[in-house]
Amino acid sequence: MTVRFFVGLHQPSDAHRFDDACISINRLRGRKKPIEGVKVLVDSGAFTELNLHGRYRHSVDEYAAELHRLYTAGVVNIEAAVAQDYMCEAFMLAKTGMTVEQHQQLTIERYDALVEALERLFGGTVPFPVVPVLQGYAAADYVRHVVAYGDRLKPGMWVGVGSVCKRNGAPQAIAAVLRAIKAVRPDLQL
Repeated sequence: MTVRFFVGLHQPSDAHRFDDACISINRLRGRKKPIEGVKVLVDSGAFTELNLHGRYRHSVDEYAAELHRLYTAGVVNIEAAVAQDYMCEAFMLAKTGMTVEQHQQLTIERYDALVEALERLFGGTVPFPVVPVLQGYAAADYVRHVVAYGDRLKPGMWVGVGSVCKRNGAPQAIAAVLRAIKAVRPDLQL
């Protein structure tokens, strides 16, 4: 198994020190100076948006337009872009007033809309993958989300696993989520 690590960076100006970096669209939005020699995984900024605002301030079309601009202007060598998902921790559900199931549905809807918008902007062929995110809290939630995505999740596809970063004190819970996903889709690259 090959593991690839994208260093998460707050400042895009630090990216030149690494081959692979993960940078939030919130830090890249409006940027004109190129980030040279670095493959960038563009994070959707979902956690910040939902945590601070309880919603997305930027539409899927705005996100797609900014990804298109960053890529075509040569500002960022986008390796992949993460779809705008909805986290499912209890404090996030309280902020939105919705359920895990509603967050899962919105996550799929935003993924579909982003793929469609990018295909339109790039004339049919998006030059980088759009990473769907599996969401839930209990292991069974993630299995349900895999099923809900259906054939959108292609064999061997790279997918994000959301709502696990705040569980650092409970690695067994994270392992249970990952095992549950792998039990139904062992081909997915998590």
